[in-house]
Amino acid sequence: MKHKLFAIFTTLLFTFTLQATEIHSPNGQISVTLHCPENNAAGTACLSIRYGDQYIFNQIHLGIQTNRQDLSSKLRLQSASETSLHTDDYQMITGKRQHCINHANERRFILVNDKEQCLTLIIRAYDDGIAFRYQLKTAPNGEMITNECTSYDLATGSPRWMRPRSVDNEGFYPFSTEGCKSGEWGYPALMEPQEDVFALITESDLQRIHCGTYLVNEGTERYRVKMVEDTLSVTGEWHSAWHTLIIGTLADITESTLTTDVATPCQLKDTSWIKPGNASWIYWAHNHGARNCALLKQYVDLAASMHWPYTLIDAEWDQMTGGTIEDVLAYAHSKDIRPILWYNSTTNWIEGAPTPLYRLNKATDREKEFAWLEKQGVKGVKVDFFPTDTQQAINYYFDLLEDAARHHLLVNLHGGTLPWGWQRTYPQLITLESVYGAEWYNNNERLTSRAACHNATLPFTRNVIGSMDYTPGTFSDSQHPHITSYGHELALPILFESGIQHMPDRPETYQSLPDEVKQLLSTLPTTWDDTRLLSGYPGEHAVLARKRGNTWYIAGINGKDTPAILRFSLQRLSLPQQTAVLFIGDGTDEKSFRIEKNLSIGKETEVPCLARGGFVMQITLP
Repeated sequence: MKHKLFAIFTTLLFTFTLQATEIHSPNGQISVTLHCPENNAAGTACLSIRYGDQYIFNQIHLGIQTNRQDLSSKLRLQSASETSLHTDDYQMITGKRQHCINHANERRFILVNDKEQCLTLIIRAYDDGIAFRYQLKTAPNGEMITNECTSYDLATGSPRWMRPRSVDNEGFYPFSTEGCKSGEWGYPALMEPQEDVFALITESDLQRIHCGTYLVNEGTERYRVKMVEDTLSVTGEWHSAWHTLIIGTLADITESTLTTDVATPCQLKDTSWIKPGNASWIYWAHNHGARNCALLKQYVDLAASMHWPYTLIDAEWDQMTGGTIEDVLAYAHSKDIRPILWYNSTTNWIEGAPTPLYRLNKATDREKEFAWLEKQGVKGVKVDFFPTDTQQAINYYFDLLEDAARHHLLVNLHGGTLPWGWQRTYPQLITLESVYGAEWYNNNERLTSRAACHNATLPFTRNVIGSMDYTPGTFSDSQHPHITSYGHELALPILFESGIQHMPDRPETYQSLPDEVKQLLSTLPTTWDDTRLLSGYPGEHAVLARKRGNTWYIAGINGKDTPAILRFSLQRLSLPQQTAVLFIGDGTDEKSFRIEKNLSIGKETEVPCLARGGFVMQITLP
């Protein structure tokens, strides 16, 4: 998409003399320059970022304010470290890639205000973006952070896909080029500052010493980082979360692991019990289905027949009729299916939210409940309805994750926070919601007309930063219909990454699907060795390839309300010259499939799709 290039006012960034210090990514493509006023002149310290010879951000304003220190203005550069090479090399259980390797050039800058108070700025420049964080030494008795002063100046008219802030981090990412609209915006925020050069802004590695943040603009194109709390109590040597900007092509954005690269490494000594997989799920088709013992057993049977390892027993299982939760758990074990149970966090913002309530809030109650779950052979918990990301809420998340790990319980966080890179730190965090997903077909009519465009935006926004429990693949209708095609729906469990994919449709729907479709869904992985973007643009279309073992799975969707031909190259997959594939795509109408078992394709491929259509290719290498 064409858009107006903004002017580069390199010599007019500030009206005062600057000290400028640079750091470059290992491949030299990304350059970060630190600008500081000299001699205690008025103004703020800023970063500017170039990608190649193009400015992505002219000004990223820096600083922190506390009740005792103003580390946001009149900052001069006192010292700068030499550049050092930082390497991330680690294994992930979930995510777009199991073995993650990234390299960054790192520098530390000491900034000093007019009172000789110091702020340390750490910058890492990666080939796929930058990360920076602050460090400060607090007063002996501690102090209160009153403002996080980081802000991003976006050029007027630049395309962006930004989600209005909400407590549950759910919502749409509408395309816009309109600036100066005041609002509060949640992470991640995708921008296109230069044509075909993108930046995804988020944060990573939130810890117990932090609260969450979001972006706010007040009638300007300056997006300021704002804490969810008015003040944050800090002591000792404090550091902020990492501010991260993934930068480059859409492929760079989609394939990046930067959010987990900068996260705290996992401390668990044994992770062998953490097993990703697919699950049957009752809520989408039956809002109060977990009250019905017989119906829950049907979903156990569905998981068994489809060779899915899990079944999720959703809200209100404590109000069951026709049997008890112990009956359902015993039945699941008899079928070799691993059960997961839903809980209310009981910190929810919705009056009358479902039960069970108040079982996980106190440490003693949580220990009792988790011990009971482990004894009953339950393999995970889905915890729902959280408040906004205060420091207290962040600590509650960590309490849940750490206590669950001791009892070998997977955790699915719903109705709450974003990933924040936590899946590296806590690999038992198998997935999170924080997405406007398919469960909304059960709640209202909003998703029906917007799903296709929304689905074609998520691979470039929310799903970039971590597993996403969208609950994809709905062929029949819930309370409100879907108008995406069967081919589109089949593509979503591949297009969307989640350590557990909760398959939401009815048992009879899956049994009615063609054999090839059932076989694909029965054997579909939820963890991947590699991920490649083959084609796409937010809201228009997306074609993604994911590899597991010697098999590539390619999924593509059309986000438009008109038919389209999706064109993409397979060059990056290093396939044999002529490759036979299983192809499942749109049939003659939106409720049918076209299936070809030995479709011959070349390096350059075209796939016709219906309006809101899609397809899947399965390629097994010799």
